[in-house]
Amino acid sequence: MVTPSYSNGIIQYIPFFYVIWSDDLLSASEISVVKKTIEDDSTLDVGEKKQLLKWLNREQPPSDNEFKQWKQTINNSKIKLIESDTYPLASLSQRLGDFHCSQCDFNEHLKHIEINLGIQPNHYNHLFDVEVVHEKTSNQYNARSLDTLLKGPHVSEVDAFRSFLDQDVFKWTVLRDKNDFRNHVLKQVSLLGEMGYGAMAYPEAFGGTGNMPAYAAIFEHLMYVDGSLAVKFGVQFGLFGGSIQKLGTKKHHDRYLTNAGKATLLGCFAMTETGHGSNVRGIKTTATYDKKTDSIVIHTPGENDNKEYIGNALHSKIASVFAQLIVDGKNQGVHAILVPLRDKDRNLFKGITVEDNGYKLGLNGVDNGKIWFDQVRVPRENLLDKYGEIKDDGSYYSTIKNPNKRFFTMLGTLVGGRICVAKGALGGAKMALTIAVKHALNRRQFNDTVKIQEDLIMDYPTHQLRLTPAIASAYVYHFTLEEMMKRYSDDTQPDKRKVETQVAGLKSVITWFANTTIQECREACGGKGYLLENRIADLKGDVDIFTTFEGDNNVLLQLAAKGILSDFKSEFNSAGFASVLKLLRSQLSDKLAVINPIYSNKVDSEHLYNPKFHKHAFNYRTRRLTYTLAMRIRNYIKKGVPSYQAFLKVQTHLLALGKAYSVELAYQVFEEHHRTITDEKYRDLMAKLGTLYALNQLHEDSRWYLEQGYFGGTKSKAIRQRVERLSTEFRPHIEVLVDGFGIPEHCLSAPIAT
Repeated sequence: MVTPSYSNGIIQYIPFFYVIWSDDLLSASEISVVKKTIEDDSTLDVGEKKQLLKWLNREQPPSDNEFKQWKQTINNSKIKLIESDTYPLASLSQRLGDFHCSQCDFNEHLKHIEINLGIQPNHYNHLFDVEVVHEKTSNQYNARSLDTLLKGPHVSEVDAFRSFLDQDVFKWTVLRDKNDFRNHVLKQVSLLGEMGYGAMAYPEAFGGTGNMPAYAAIFEHLMYVDGSLAVKFGVQFGLFGGSIQKLGTKKHHDRYLTNAGKATLLGCFAMTETGHGSNVRGIKTTATYDKKTDSIVIHTPGENDNKEYIGNALHSKIASVFAQLIVDGKNQGVHAILVPLRDKDRNLFKGITVEDNGYKLGLNGVDNGKIWFDQVRVPRENLLDKYGEIKDDGSYYSTIKNPNKRFFTMLGTLVGGRICVAKGALGGAKMALTIAVKHALNRRQFNDTVKIQEDLIMDYPTHQLRLTPAIASAYVYHFTLEEMMKRYSDDTQPDKRKVETQVAGLKSVITWFANTTIQECREACGGKGYLLENRIADLKGDVDIFTTFEGDNNVLLQLAAKGILSDFKSEFNSAGFASVLKLLRSQLSDKLAVINPIYSNKVDSEHLYNPKFHKHAFNYRTRRLTYTLAMRIRNYIKKGVPSYQAFLKVQTHLLALGKAYSVELAYQVFEEHHRTITDEKYRDLMAKLGTLYALNQLHEDSRWYLEQGYFGGTKSKAIRQRVERLSTEFRPHIEVLVDGFGIPEHCLSAPIAT
């Protein structure tokens, strides 16, 4: 084949035309960017502009022969593609021009195309038969700047804690004997208590700083040390100590809280029962007030009514026991009572039986156990009585008269633990992603020639696609959980029901995300990811349980969905139609405005990357699912089906709504937060990560949108392609993004990551 003679002006555009016609995402808006650049380029003569514009005609694209000639023009030049150049493709074009015309002036207009089309080296370095000078990561962004954004207002606390963790006792090691493992973790927790980290969320009078958000931030960091440490830390200071702080009164705080925060008083949180799982209201353990002796009798009535899976059960001296409080023969509902378990010599008190749960899939450094109570008496003052008390005359009193409201108010005060669980799971996902990315930036495999070294596996589009959307999600979920903890910690808003609904859904979505991500990272590291020394195997086992403790995810999603439906409840009960019809009109309006062929198949980048589109798509799904769910339940009730049975019939619908609501909430919170970032460069980076998160979520649930007619097939395909393209665009910055998680080097002990 004879290479045609191109003019000097055209030659510098050839690499760009070769790339954009190799990319099947070439849209009208992208053509418009290139067209405007050509028209504004004063270095081109009329004939050159005419030729270049002719090559932009989508109806008559360049012939295959022309395409091959462009490639030959590039390959014959023997030039290099240098990924570390500020504008790699424009610089390649400059070298191509220099080869053909000797010291051509650099065409500044080409940078405009490269910037506005978001073209990255990974889009095209496989297209040219030229030497590619690879880089692991770019220096466009700074990991410390990203880390600072993630630390938010907790910079000083987090930095100090990271330094504190750099000591031998926190070095990760393989411990497979559960007793050795448990003793090691107990030593770590005791040290953390001694140094004041356990009490951070408590008031200053009890050794803390009253800073629950900072406590949650350091809790996530404990996942980088070991999952067992994070969980035992959470049980001791968050659940046990937190129950005293949130459910107790001054007499309990004065007697117990300081020692709980120092870990000199080890305690456990005894709520879950073998036979009743997530149904806290239905637990069977009883706490019967005996007026004659002014004491409360704790008792396990049946074989499967024992407390189950209680962390700290074998080390604890005392337990916060949740039981049905019975006063004067009347059940006042679930309350928490402090019940001593062991004496100073660690012998169990009479009437108390504790059994070891034994080895588990993960978290074997946590001493989970079962507890039975046989007519165990404790003083009346051991009742944690912030929301319900037994008065001196033996009568029960609560300022919250409605038992249901009282129950949910008590549980709502413990929502902080649910946020910490989500943060811990997210920390595990961040750790796995960091290990997997660093491995992929060193591991090489395959190439189409044996003459040069194999390719980095991070340069494969499939590898980028399996890890990059998860990194974007990790950033979105991080800022979402920060905001949720801020809302939960706001004492000016005493009613936590809305936050509880929000956290119930987010905990489910994020812990499932974490488990899926860790599994993907394990596979992405091949056999190396299966080795214990590389940490991912333990992360898999440890984070797995996060989907079912602090609330089973399927149950929590239904809780979230029922919270959304609460506005419909009165209409169902009174057979009213006003609000239902109002929502119906809203849905019909949406349908007319959105579900039309033009919108359903709109695929230009300005639209697909626009947060308004993402918000509308998420909100439409949530409202549509809410409306259809409400109507289904209402129709069942109209037919005489009891409300409980009606909800059973729509359980899968409830789960879909809970997930949809949580994804919308996460994106909305992230979108609002990222706009507060003052540095434009990092604000734009966060916006791009948010776009990848949103499009990936829409792609994963594209079946629903296609069924509803919200997407057409063309749009669904374009969204998938944009997810792939964005994943590739982040490749040059992939290591900076995971380094931005701020995992201390002394915690990142996996050999494949170092």
